[in-house]
This record gives sequence, C-alpha cells and structure tokens, in this order.
Amino acid sequence: MKKVFDNDWQEILQEEFEKPYYQNLRNFIAKEYSTNIVYPPIDEVMSAFYTVPYKEVKVVILGQDPYHGPGQAHGMCFSVKPGVPHPPSLRNIFIELQHDLGCPIPKDGYLMKWAKQGVFLLNTVLTVRQGQANSHQGMGWEQFTDAVIEKLAQREDPIVFVLWGRPAQMKRAIIEKNGSHHTILQAPHPSPLSAHRGFFGSRPFSKINAQLIAWGKEPIDWCLE
Repeated sequence: MKKVFDNDWQEILQEEFEKPYYQNLRNFIAKEYSTNIVYPPIDEVMSAFYTVPYKEVKVVILGQDPYHGPGQAHGMCFSVKPGVPHPPSLRNIFIELQHDLGCPIPKDGYLMKWAKQGVFLLNTVLTVRQGQANSHQGMGWEQFTDAVIEKLAQREDPIVFVLWGRPAQMKRAIIEKNGSHHTILQAPHPSPLSAHRGFFGSRPFSKINAQLIAWGKEPIDWCLE
C-alpha cells in the first residue's frame, strides 16, 4: 500500500492502514467520491495530518464531521478557506476568542496559522456528502480517529485536548485510559444551539496558553489578524 503521509504519522498509523475496516473505508470513500459530491476535496481529507506531524501536536481541538456546504471544508475542523463566509460555529469561536484574548474578529476563517503552531484540528468523521450532515457516520472513520486520539494520548509529551460538545466529550475516556498527564478542557459546542449554555465565557484560549506555559512550551498566537 502506498504511503499516506510524508511525516511521522505514517509510522504511527501504519498498523491502522492495514486493518480490514480501513480497507473497507477506503473502498467506501472511493465509491462515494465517484458517485456523489463529497467534501472536503479528496486531496484535502487528511489536511490536519499533513500540516501537524505527530510529534509537533501541542493542542487537539476535536470536531464532528466536515462542513457540508460548497467550498467550506478543507480537512481541518471548524476552519474554512479564505474568502468563505464564517459558518455559525466558527463565528462563535471568534466571538469567544475576542472576549478571551481581545483578538479582533478576522475577515477569513482559515485556521492554518493555528495548525502551523501545533494545533491539531481533527474531526471524528473526515468526509461528508454535500448537504447531508453526518452522512458518513458509522462507515469506519470513527474507528480510525479513535485510534488517532489513542496514539496521541499515549505520547509522553503532554497535550491539551479541547472537547466541545457531547460527541467530542465521549472521547475523554480514550484519553484518560491512555495518559493521565494530559490536560482536558470541556465546554458545550460552539454552535448557536448550545454556545450560550457555557461555551461563551469558557475562555479556552487563555487556559490552553496558561497550560502550555506551565509545561515550558511556547503558547499559541491565536489572533488571526
């Protein structure tokens, strides 16, 4: 099987790529892309992995499945390409960022600057049909991303895991089972349905940076403009 990644994720996940469920998932995804409109573009499905090598992950932000509108998803949770209007959840993330750290609301919702500093923006499901949220649930992605979370939790170098919303918080057990030295931050999801139940005011960005500094790591420059 050809290499998926040109960084240390390849070795970390090699066993996973060889498991029957992953082969089935690959076949399913190939068929979906050939018969439906699927997001993100196929060469961007693994963008989070290409951008942040395993050993460089400092923060994990966990999303659900990709945005399902045209031009939005590009393989990093919550992020959209430059020029794409901010989806509601991302708008609320930027509102909280402004309240927390004083960062101005950016024009673009492209979170590549965060990723370049070691923020791993992982969805639990990595593909979706156009206009059909959660349409690729239960096809194997969850098993794959659970394995990714497990590998990260097994790392000796500590990580801040950010779990917004119930699906993300269900992964807490995987993290705690594999490493008690990490920090886990939980809050309601930033979507308009739940942001007012405790996401607003949770100050995740300053908490992440305080923990990174306590570990002797470089804090994240969260401001995008």
